[in-house]
Amino acid sequence: MNINQAFTILQKSGGIRAAKIITEKHKKMSFFRVMLYAHKLRHGIPVAKIIHSKWFYGLEFYTNKHTLDPRPDTETLVSAVISDCRENKERRILDLGTGTGCIICALCKNIDNLTGVAIDKSRPALRVANRNIKQFGLHDKIKTVHADFGKFKSAEKFDIIVSNPPYIKHGDMRVNDGAQHDPKIALYAKNGGLFAYEKIAKNAPNLLKPNGKIYLEIGVGMANPVIKIFNYFGWKFERTEKDLSGLNRVLVFTR
Repeated sequence: MNINQAFTILQKSGGIRAAKIITEKHKKMSFFRVMLYAHKLRHGIPVAKIIHSKWFYGLEFYTNKHTLDPRPDTETLVSAVISDCRENKERRILDLGTGTGCIICALCKNIDNLTGVAIDKSRPALRVANRNIKQFGLHDKIKTVHADFGKFKSAEKFDIIVSNPPYIKHGDMRVNDGAQHDPKIALYAKNGGLFAYEKIAKNAPNLLKPNGKIYLEIGVGMANPVIKIFNYFGWKFERTEKDLSGLNRVLVFTR
């Protein structure tokens, strides 16, 4: 099937943008593949889940059903860390709940002398992260560990901790259809979406060096509740970073 025919079929099933992304990724497609992709588009499956690819901070990441697709909002977190790391010196970073590995990979690609550890309690997600780490040539800079970030222990302490934890409360009707195809473990949290932050606030002091910083992605309207949790556990709130929509998206804390 030629590319114009494929584009027309895919456009009717998922719109112009979806058709463009897919046909740019696959210059040649069989009739069977086009019809399969069209079927998935009609059933609301995100393009990234169909082609197993999503761009994030200028890097193309592999993704699948076991991982949250990298999102533009999370680039705010990466930019916040980079802005604090202008000085060229060796730093160690810990990524809590790494998923695809997009955060730690983007940071290690953009900050000189940055190395670290990425943890996740999902083994399938860690396989995805390891695949991305390898394809970006970062296997000598990033180590992955199977662990729950609320229980993770390390003799080493880190300069930087980053996390995009699950923060959607169960039953939240604002979740879009595309997110229905992401793993629930990466999306939802108890206690109105705050449970993961409570675990991090309690455990992270054992993992951070003096004067180190922790960077957290948050959901809409969660800034004050999360700040309250971290203040309770002795953290000092440093600043908020807004995403491109002007929403509070990242919180930065120190000890």
